[in-house]
Amino acid sequence: MGVSHISNRSEKPSERWSRRGILTVLGVVPAAVLTGCSGSAGAAESASSGGASATASVKAAKTPTVTVSPADGTKKADFTTPVTVTVTDGTFATVKVTGNDGSTLAGTFNAARTKWTSTKNPYSGTKYTVAAQAQGGAAKTATFTTKSPGETFVGYFTPEANSTSGVGMPVSINFTHAVKDRAAVQKAITVTAEPAVEVVGHWFSDTRLDFRPETYWAADTKITLSLRLKDVEGQDGVYGIQSKDVTFDIGREQISTVDLSSKEMVVKRDGKTLATYPVSGGNAQHTTWSGIMVISERFKQTRMESSTVGLGDEYDISDVPHAQRLTTSGTFVHGNYWASTAVFGHENTSHGCVGLHDAKGANDSSVAGYKFYDSSMLGDVVIVKNSGEKTVAADNGLNGWNLSWADWKAGSAV
Repeated sequence: MGVSHISNRSEKPSERWSRRGILTVLGVVPAAVLTGCSGSAGAAESASSGGASATASVKAAKTPTVTVSPADGTKKADFTTPVTVTVTDGTFATVKVTGNDGSTLAGTFNAARTKWTSTKNPYSGTKYTVAAQAQGGAAKTATFTTKSPGETFVGYFTPEANSTSGVGMPVSINFTHAVKDRAAVQKAITVTAEPAVEVVGHWFSDTRLDFRPETYWAADTKITLSLRLKDVEGQDGVYGIQSKDVTFDIGREQISTVDLSSKEMVVKRDGKTLATYPVSGGNAQHTTWSGIMVISERFKQTRMESSTVGLGDEYDISDVPHAQRLTTSGTFVHGNYWASTAVFGHENTSHGCVGLHDAKGANDSSVAGYKFYDSSMLGDVVIVKNSGEKTVAADNGLNGWNLSWADWKAGSAV
């Protein structure tokens, strides 16, 4: 340790003090460094903790954002696609879409409740209000209006609403525009009966769709026709506009059978013979259609002109009494006052109609023409046999009963 006793004579006291100061400072430095390291770690930890809290605060501060499609304020929105409502940074509590007609558009959420989709498309020409509430967020309200379709079609139906018809009356619908998508249109129409029975539609053409059960309706049946054609596309760019339910009733059962060999008509009411009348049918040159026919129109008196059925000027009678239409082509069962009473029950002399003895003026209640007319209603069945003519076409009037059930069902589009 001799070195420690060697003194440097050149050092000044102040310099020696300075070295001790330096050593003293140097002796403090490690502690300061340690303290600095310890302080740095704590600061880093504190900063890290503070950063996580800040991030969480940012996330917590995010509010749910709701988006509606069609967008808020849209004036001519598409009505052929569903309405959707989505939320980001949140989940839905409720979504309600209401039309200005008072209807509500139903819909469903996805599994995460971040998207709501309407189960059906919105209706055309309707203003909708969307009220969406996200969990923990403010309510969102939006409105849009769907555009109106360019071309439209409707279905005119038989029988009339709230009417009572015979057991042979089909539900017949005639459309104002040809239908290309028969399946879409038929799916939008339902016919139900009480008591219940299977009812099937049959297309006779692009503009006519009839519905019937396998056999005649039961007496006292209640039938409901439901039309849900609004915005159904019948063909490109042509949409239905109807959404309604109509009901009508089936009355008693009356089935009349005309035998043009014996030249008489037997009328049965609920399975029991009500009356038997002598008749005259079509002559050899103008035979009467055979088959099952349904009364589709009734006139106390009407004008009949041969020119309207392609027979030139053979007849023109202005006051034919008690006329009831059986075919579109011009077959009627009607009263006849101009023929001799000896004709009925003995000769077939008409131009294709079924005639019963009657009186001019249609007011004599004692004659067969008056009695049969008085006992009949739209939808009653008249069966003609032994006429010498083929069976009437199923679409010639309301006469689809001439098709077998298999053939009838084959004409369905669904």
